[in-house]
Order: sequence, then C-alpha cells, then structure tokens
Amino acid sequence: MKLHTLIGEPWADYGLIDSGHGKKLERYGRFRFIRPEPQAMWAPASTDWQAQGEFVPGSDEDGGGRWEFSEPVPREGWTLKWNEVSYTAQTTPFRHLGFFPDMAPVWSWMRERVAGLESPECMNLFGYTGVGTLAMATKGVRMVHVDASKKSVEAAKANAKLSGMADAPIRWMTDDAAKFVAREVRRGRRYDGILLDPPKYGRGPEGEVWRLEEDLPKLIADCRKLLDENSRFLFLTVYAVRMSALAIGELLNQVFGDLPGKVEVGELGVREEARGLTLPTAIWARWSR
Repeated sequence: MKLHTLIGEPWADYGLIDSGHGKKLERYGRFRFIRPEPQAMWAPASTDWQAQGEFVPGSDEDGGGRWEFSEPVPREGWTLKWNEVSYTAQTTPFRHLGFFPDMAPVWSWMRERVAGLESPECMNLFGYTGVGTLAMATKGVRMVHVDASKKSVEAAKANAKLSGMADAPIRWMTDDAAKFVAREVRRGRRYDGILLDPPKYGRGPEGEVWRLEEDLPKLIADCRKLLDENSRFLFLTVYAVRMSALAIGELLNQVFGDLPGKVEVGELGVREEARGLTLPTAIWARWSR
C-alpha cells in the first residue's frame, strides 16, 4: 500500500515559521508561539526565535505543562480565518490553540468529494471547536457535529456565529461518539461523508472511556453502516500513538472491501516557511469514491 503525504501550506492567519531541536515556532495571526515538537529532530533555520508565548511541557510522559508569556496575549482568544471560516484561537492548557492547522488539506479534500451533490450531509466525530464542520457548512453541506465535551461544542457554536453561520443546518451533539454512531445505525441513517479525528484517550459526557487501540475498530465498523455505495468518503486521522498508517489502512480495507472506491493511507504534515521542509504531525487513512 503506497503512502501519501497531505501537506498543510501556510495561509494569511497561520504559518509554521521554523522548527528544530524538538520545538516549533508558529504564527497565529499577530501572535507567535513556541511549542514542543518531538519530531523536529533537525536543527532550526534560526536560533533567534521571538514569540509572545511558549508552552513548557511537564516532566512526565502523560503531558501536562504550562504557558509562559513574554508579552500579553488575550486569554479570551482572538479571531482568525481559514477561507470563509472565522474562528477563535486561544492558548489552551493542552498546548493547542483551539484548532489543528494541519487539517486544512483534509477540509479542502472533503469539500471536493461532495462537490456537485444535491444537499449532501456529513458528520464530524470528535469535532472539537468545529472548524472542519464549518469548512463544510460554508459550502452548503448539512452537518452533524459530535463531541463529548460541552465546552468544545459551545466553542464550535461560537465559531459558527463568528462565521455568520449561526443558522446553518448543523446538528450540535454533546455526546459520546461511539454511542451516537451506534444509535444512528439503529435509526437507519446514512451520510455522504464522515470525518473522524479521535484522541488517544478520552471520556464521554457520562464517564464513558475511549481507548483508541481498543475502540476504533468497532467505531469504524459502525461508521461503515452509515455509508453506502453512493457515499463519498470516510477520513480518519490518528495522533500521538505508536501506530502505523498501514495498520489503519488495512482496517479500512477490511471494513470497506464491499464498497466501490479505494482506500488510501499516509501522513499529515505542515510546510515550514523558513526552508520548505515538511514537519509530520499525524497518520491518516481514508476511503473514497
């Protein structure tokens, strides 16, 4: 199975400026931040990094850490744009800034897959703050946005309002992704496309435990039941686990073997502005037709 690379290119409100020595320097609108990046094993283009904030990781493998600021940064966030989508970026306790810029080529690809369909409907599982949901909704796609975190769903709704999409046909679901999909299967529902961006570990709103290696196969099998020969895609991204793109590709091959179309696998990356090199961020597998 051939590996493909999807590379996120810089845009007006985001760019990977430089990377190296286990860190990366990024611009988020008018602010610059330094964050840990274990895969940046090379030397940076410059040793003189100027930033408003840096995330200093904790000493244990399970994460943790804190932000340190050299200049004031709005804690309530600031507005950025990707194409037609407006959203709030802000420093979070989890080192992220409220969205994942490496997903930009995925959003563009999903738009292409459903272009031309009459009233398509897609689902975004583990939808976080909804930038991917809004990327589709701004093109007239009816969306179902699912996340177990009430705070994330509220942030997604706020981003919809910021984008002028408060009245868009989006179902906002604060729910455990696996349970919601299972219910949709029992209801006999179908979708034109599904995006899954699951965490390594998580908890649902009622304390449900999600462990990616254990729970992903069943979720993929249920997602398959929501798609048919007229559906267009399923896109799966996996972060921060000891897992191969080939492994999740073979999982999709097995589950989607009865449908027309193809399964592809690869890595996500972000293009560095300083030298044009690609910083890898995640693995992915997708079915499409």
